[in-house]
Amino acid sequence: MVGKLPARVNELLTLIKGGLDHADRVLCVDQDWWALRLNWTVERIGFGARRYRDPRFDLIREVEEAGRLFTA
Repeated sequence: MVGKLPARVNELLTLIKGGLDHADRVLCVDQDWWALRLNWTVERIGFGARRYRDPRFDLIREVEEAGRLFTA
């Protein structure tokens, strides 16, 4: 069968992925904690990479859009 990996290889890959996931969380735990404390959203986008977003920017966008509706 093409594309089917032996069970031991699958176990090893699962172990490696779990270790990388744990290392990623450990590396970013301080920044994630700080962002969540400020009520920001945290999006994991890769190993050691995060996208932090302050929800107040969404409010600014909504106000700008509402302003355009009233001036149009």
